[in-house]
Amino acid sequence: MAGEPYDTDRVLTVPNILSFVRLLGVPLFLWLLLVREADGWAVLVLAIGGATDWLDGRIARRWHQRSRLGQVLDPMADRLYILATLIGLALREVVPWWLVALLAARDVVMATTIWPALRRRGFASLPVHFLGKAATFALLYAFPLVLLGSGDEAWQQVAKVIGWACVIWGAGLYWWSGLLYLGQGVEVIRRFPLPARDRRTPSATGEG
Repeated sequence: MAGEPYDTDRVLTVPNILSFVRLLGVPLFLWLLLVREADGWAVLVLAIGGATDWLDGRIARRWHQRSRLGQVLDPMADRLYILATLIGLALREVVPWWLVALLAARDVVMATTIWPALRRRGFASLPVHFLGKAATFALLYAFPLVLLGSGDEAWQQVAKVIGWACVIWGAGLYWWSGLLYLGQGVEVIRRFPLPARDRRTPSATGEG
């Protein structure tokens, strides 16, 4: 419960380099999608991003290169990819803005409740849950299908149906995993209370 185990404090590991490459793909994807409207190339960038997401985790475990930085960098890259893809597709009117709000709300809840309390206790992350990875995988592969399904050809309509099925499934898993992370965070907070000197007293906050 105290966070992911790690093998090294090194920054330049193969998994971290893959995560950096994945982060560089975010602005490239948005440029291809919104400026060039090169949907095929944009889908390729998303596919490569999804592949590196799977690959860096596998390499980190097999080569014993799990790092503190990687524990922060990998989920950050996942969230940026999902958010950038959502906003880009919403600007292109491929997906509705309520879907952007639905998925972004999960991360806002996490960022304003559990994460600040965990960081005050010295924790950079929580153990990655299978559902969280499954949700990310479903969403990263759903959005390219939705984008490809924006035309009128028969194969595009098939891609659209499959893509939206994955979006619905992925969104449900994304929120489900978020609730599990909230539960894990609450348990960590209970097990590791802050020292009395670090607690904000009523007199210091103006309350009471």
